[in-house]
Amino acid sequence: MTVILPPQNNPENQPEKSAETAEETAAESSGAPNAAPKSVMRSINRFLEKFSTIPISEKLFFVQNLSIMLKAGISLSVSLKTLAKQTNNKRFSAIINDISANVEKGVSFTESLKPHEKVFGQLFVNMIESGEISGKLEEVLKRLFIQFKKNHELVSKVKGALTYPAVILFAMGGIGIFMMVAVVPKITAMFKDFNAELPFATKILIKFSDSLVSNGLLYLIGLVVFVLILVQAIKTKKGKYIFHGLLLKLPVFSTIIKKINLARFARTISSLLKTDIMIIKSLQITASVLGNVYYRDALNEMSVKIKKGGTINEVISSYEKLFPPIVTQMISVGEETGELDFILEELAEFYEGEVDQTMNNLPAIIEPILILTLGLVVGAMAIAIIMPMYSLTSAI
Repeated sequence: MTVILPPQNNPENQPEKSAETAEETAAESSGAPNAAPKSVMRSINRFLEKFSTIPISEKLFFVQNLSIMLKAGISLSVSLKTLAKQTNNKRFSAIINDISANVEKGVSFTESLKPHEKVFGQLFVNMIESGEISGKLEEVLKRLFIQFKKNHELVSKVKGALTYPAVILFAMGGIGIFMMVAVVPKITAMFKDFNAELPFATKILIKFSDSLVSNGLLYLIGLVVFVLILVQAIKTKKGKYIFHGLLLKLPVFSTIIKKINLARFARTISSLLKTDIMIIKSLQITASVLGNVYYRDALNEMSVKIKKGGTINEVISSYEKLFPPIVTQMISVGEETGELDFILEELAEFYEGEVDQTMNNLPAIIEPILILTLGLVVGAMAIAIIMPMYSLTSAI
């Protein structure tokens, strides 16, 4: 006769506890005086993690390795668990663990991603959904990796090109303030000892310098408040339209902004069409990816017009200010040949190359403008200081 023994409280049979949970239990059971502060700090850290940003490099690592692991035959839940351990971002790790737990319960990958759509984006979720339906998830992940990588390269090039002029402008402002606060008052002090009539430019320079020395803190507070109000105003719907419309009219930056939006438009539409997502939905998803509100509105309007029976070529031609003739012509060829996704990919590469070239040439374009501006400011200050010296010398 077989005797069935009751289950033993063997530690090996117990579920594993994380080091963090074990530490909390030990601290609570020992009644350690520092248990409460640790718990509070841990809660604060968890709260702050919710607002931490997830770098694009982490998303690139996640997409690329998930594709490789699925291709190697590893299950989705195991792949997600492994990637959650490997990521350095705590918030991203928690998100992947949550997705993995839902997948283990039988929830689809797409449905598990939807609560975290703000992190991954509408494009990511929709492409994954298409990949799951068609059974081409590995292929879709590869396309997503290329999409993320190209977008990251595009943003990096723009940031890198704008860093140089931003640093120069900051340095110019700092040097200008130092001159007005520390140097100009010492030079103009001798002018006050004489009762001679000073030139108008010198009077303005002295008044501005004295005002900056006396009310420097108020000017700084006013500048900070102005910047905060301006940022908040730009975030409003009307503010976005005014600001984005202004950017599209600026001599140098309008070309850059148009090329960036066109590159993203072509790349995103191409990726979505290759995953068999309908053109109407592709346009709607792409609208959420583009940064300029005028391009977003154009794509949303285009999706409505196509739904009513129009072709992409006919619809896009009505937005000549946003989409140049080359885009319309290539889309027309793509529609006629049935290779619109391939044509758009070629178009994306063309505009990405254009952005790259423009960003490389940007310092050479902006540098003369900065030098000219600096020369005018320094020249005006020099004239304002030198002019009364000649007057005083002649008077003596």
